[in-house]
Amino acid sequence: MSEKQKAGIVAYGVYIPRLRITVEEIARVWEKDGKHVSAGLGLKEKAVGASDEDSATIAVEASRRAIEDFGITAQKIGAIYVGSESHPYAVKPTATIVSDALQAGPEVMAADLEFACKAGTAGVQMCLGLVKSKMIEYGLSIGADTAQGKPGDALEFTAASGGAAIIIGDKENEIIATIDHTCSYTTDTPDFWRRQHAEYPEHGGRFTGEPAYFRHVIGATKLMFKQTNTKAEDYDYVVFHQPNGKFPVQAANMLGIEFKKIEQGLITPYIGNTYSGSSMIGLCSVLDVVKPGQRILVTSYGSGAGSDSFSLTVTENAGKRKADVPVREMVNEKSYIDYALYVKHRGKINRG
Repeated sequence: MSEKQKAGIVAYGVYIPRLRITVEEIARVWEKDGKHVSAGLGLKEKAVGASDEDSATIAVEASRRAIEDFGITAQKIGAIYVGSESHPYAVKPTATIVSDALQAGPEVMAADLEFACKAGTAGVQMCLGLVKSKMIEYGLSIGADTAQGKPGDALEFTAASGGAAIIIGDKENEIIATIDHTCSYTTDTPDFWRRQHAEYPEHGGRFTGEPAYFRHVIGATKLMFKQTNTKAEDYDYVVFHQPNGKFPVQAANMLGIEFKKIEQGLITPYIGNTYSGSSMIGLCSVLDVVKPGQRILVTSYGSGAGSDSFSLTVTENAGKRKADVPVREMVNEKSYIDYALYVKHRGKINRG
């Protein structure tokens, strides 16, 4: 999608739970070498949603921050999409909860999206199309998860809680970064799944790497380069989906992208993999520090499998339109818990 009509990000908000558990604490319980596991994943600790924090509350909080920090009128939001693979209800939309909590409805399109970790960026594409076609004034897309990993499984070390909300609009004096182009790369690659009624997801182990994550992230990014006639050197910041701390660094190396370009958006080593929120939180961290004229490349990834890629250009509004609390500051606001409290908060206690 690429047209002369300008549209882009006019507001953003992030919510990261304060609770943290270290990789070494999880490893201790399963009698594994915590330092070795941490080094192998490139990840130190992860954010844990408390017993009263689910993907709906995270989505609401991230959205409120976007609306309040950037002065958006909630009732002017014409579409709300919530991307998650941990919606509180199997049958009952999260988007309606968000809409009422924000007092955005009832004249609003609303839907829940599910495409593993890229459902939030799929929502951004949908909002972009609706705004560009003048069907709506603003579109809100949210990526939020309280990701779960089976006890003792490799996923338990990385599956985290958190989310981001991005509002798309077309007012020239509000756009922080124009979305100049977006494209997607999608195949049926079953690297990660959860059957109905199953408590935890399953994954294909090493299969989740080369034929899944790297094939799609690299494929979508190269497609972006081709369709926009750009190259890695043309971008000041790059954000990839972050299932752990190692994969995005490897993807950058494969594409000839310097580490300094991905460093600002590389948040997973400090809060874990927030699934649908991962690449969106990384993008928001970049938006906290960008300067007018800089260019951003974002490529998400969702198992099953697919990637959405975006090329953005920062506008003159970036200097005066920033979140009140930067992502990096939220990352540092934390309180550590042990494995027993982790089980208490993320167990079945809060499920009705």
